[in-house]
Amino acid sequence: MSVWGKETRTGALSTEEIRTICSEGLADVPLDGKRILVLIPDYTRHAPLDLFFRIFYDEIGTRVRALDYLIASGTHVPMPYDQTLTMLKLSASDHQQKYGKVRFFSHDYKDRASLTSIGTISPDEFHDLSGGHLREEVNITMNRLVLEYDQIFIVSPIVPHETAGFSGGNKYFFPGIAGLELVQLFHWVGALITNPDINGVKHNPVRAIIERAAAFLTVPHFSFCFAVGNQGLACLYVGDTWEAWEKTADCSARIHIVYRQKPLKQVLGLAPKIYDDVWVGGKVMYKTEPVMAEGGEVIIYAPHIKEVSFVHGEAIKRIGYHVRDYFVNQWDRFKSESKLILAHSTNVRGIGTFLDGVERPRVRVSLATSIPEDVCKAINLEFRDYRTIDVEEWRANQDEEHIVIDKAGQDLYRLK
Repeated sequence: MSVWGKETRTGALSTEEIRTICSEGLADVPLDGKRILVLIPDYTRHAPLDLFFRIFYDEIGTRVRALDYLIASGTHVPMPYDQTLTMLKLSASDHQQKYGKVRFFSHDYKDRASLTSIGTISPDEFHDLSGGHLREEVNITMNRLVLEYDQIFIVSPIVPHETAGFSGGNKYFFPGIAGLELVQLFHWVGALITNPDINGVKHNPVRAIIERAAAFLTVPHFSFCFAVGNQGLACLYVGDTWEAWEKTADCSARIHIVYRQKPLKQVLGLAPKIYDDVWVGGKVMYKTEPVMAEGGEVIIYAPHIKEVSFVHGEAIKRIGYHVRDYFVNQWDRFKSESKLILAHSTNVRGIGTFLDGVERPRVRVSLATSIPEDVCKAINLEFRDYRTIDVEEWRANQDEEHIVIDKAGQDLYRLK
């Protein structure tokens, strides 16, 4: 199918331009009388989901047999109904009176009854796809709800990503609505490659695994891929998922990768409110690690964060945050742990060494959150009292090597 779209080098696409691109893309697909399922991100992503919701309903709401939404929450907490309405800027009466035809679902990876197998990747193929990092047979499971529909839409914001290089596209299937087995494995592949070497790299082994898994799905799908800039959508491409993702990832690389002349010694990263635990707040570290000087410090400033992880907190507190080699060089000790948790752990802690029983991270990571000091130390991160940090004073005193980053976790920082 064709890919419709537009990119702006200055400012942002207007609402009318977005509506026109969506309309042209929708006109390219026979939808009358069809059952449509729309995959959307949860509240931890920057995306004007309310706009797309209204455009879809205006364009095809009366023509299709069903127009339902599945929140691709991955391994996050499933979103309740009221939170979904808030994210879409709907009231309960709006839903009941104007959009009563629409149903909302939220993926829960722990609900095994909701999953179905769509295929298997052999050990040899997985070894090839992973760049030789792992040799595993993998059963590909995903939310069985997708098989009840004639067509799937993916609404996909795209930014540089610590595991897949860039987010979005078929990543909304894996991990968005997937079972845990494949998700754990490709996250660990990404961790073995390391965040500095994969973040912002479009083609890589993890993306190859995701695309191979998506090829097992027989339900037709296409995507609405976009990159969110400071003023709105910098681009929007609608059509074949791979092609739309490719074009949007190029746009994201242009607007979401910030190049610096010198390594940074200290970053005060102001985490947005949508990052409400360290599980997602860790993006502040992921996006700045590649530009940090040896021995530098990344401060995750987020007074609103009170939890390490709403879903995975117990496991993280047991394991702590460590560099990759801490796990690899003690594999017998950690091989039975969740590879998803190990991947998150080492991505937040960053790269470093583990020699003769001594762990030496390259970068210091400090939490200026509402998580108590004893918990920070127990999970092997440093503590800073956010009440002693005057953000405006830090901003006034920043220089080439010490900076404050607003909305930290969105843009990737690299050396020029």
